[in-house]
Amino acid sequence: MRFHRNISFAVIDALMAIFNEGEYADKVVARALKLDKRWGSSDRKFVAETIYDIVRWKRLYAEIAEVKREPFDRDSIWRMFAVWATLKGYTLPDWKYFEGTPVRKIKGKFDELSKDRKFKESIPDWMDEIGVSELGEAVWSKEIKAQNEPAKVILRTNTIRTNKEALKQELLKLDIHTKVLENYPEALELEERANVFMTDAFKNGMFEVQDASSQMVAHMLDIQPGMRVVDTCAGAGGKTLHMACLMQNKGQIIAMDLYESKLKQLKIRAKRNGIHNIEYRVIDTTKVIKKLHGQADRVLIDAPCSGLGVLKRNPDAKWKLKPEFIDNIRKVQAEVLESYAPIVKPGGKLVYATCSVLPSENQEQIKKFLTTETGKNFTFVEDKKILAHESGYDGFYMALLTRNK
Repeated sequence: MRFHRNISFAVIDALMAIFNEGEYADKVVARALKLDKRWGSSDRKFVAETIYDIVRWKRLYAEIAEVKREPFDRDSIWRMFAVWATLKGYTLPDWKYFEGTPVRKIKGKFDELSKDRKFKESIPDWMDEIGVSELGEAVWSKEIKAQNEPAKVILRTNTIRTNKEALKQELLKLDIHTKVLENYPEALELEERANVFMTDAFKNGMFEVQDASSQMVAHMLDIQPGMRVVDTCAGAGGKTLHMACLMQNKGQIIAMDLYESKLKQLKIRAKRNGIHNIEYRVIDTTKVIKKLHGQADRVLIDAPCSGLGVLKRNPDAKWKLKPEFIDNIRKVQAEVLESYAPIVKPGGKLVYATCSVLPSENQEQIKKFLTTETGKNFTFVEDKKILAHESGYDGFYMALLTRNK
């Protein structure tokens, strides 16, 4: 491919925003793709993939480029860009930004650094240490390697509007090819990346984009039409909408969150999906929670977590996360379990879920909870520990508990 200046400048500007301004990669990429309406699909693909690639391999590329200090100046970002291009096999154009690029040295240094997992997989020291301590050398090596592979695009069929086969055929008319995933009842996987959000199928609410592992959570709750279900940490509501589908729009879902802005997003999505059995509640006081004690057939606690199971789709999280955040989030998870579990009525079911692969955020939280006064009213039924290197999808954890009394 021949490099174009405006496209390359867009990549550099985006990386400056992500690395130096702390902006989220997905937002920066979305903004970058709107810069020039003349760009074709291959140009847009180059911009998005290059930004994500350099974010994903920041530590490795910075080390090879001999860029040590952050925040990075523009020259440093250009040097990292040159490393990326060299390792991808591109011929560098005759631009001043690439003058003196040591192509042979870059390849030699890459081979040398690839012997050390912290550089090979481009992760902070502390993250490597916690991964090894919780999962062991062998499993962590496989898992972090899998987390550095670009995420697949998975669609979840909105069964209120259509069925999986009809959605597959609808997308095929647009030359968007998908494959059916066994053991994931509503899932279709894109065979090639495409801007599915611009399709009429999306605008008409026929599907949502939701990873295959995430789609397993609602099914674990064994939801039936007519039930009363509470989603305690609903956010923008991917799992809420899935539960509404399983309920066939019958019964009631109470979607709760600390942030009203997220619930507003959920309202918009629900309208597009044709879903009307959701009630929205902002958690502004503890009374909101206490009023629901003993009221729900099913409760989902999609707990705040480190996100170490979804690094493949959020590679900038490797650089934003700090070890003290994980220490704090474990305390929050324990508090959330203690606060929200009483919403389940006797005989009802609770699912605790995270998008982390760390046992300390997952099975160890459940084990501790079951020893508390609140937890003693619950019985552990089963859990699923999903690792990216085994499933090919996001790393996830989910545990099913039933309330005895």
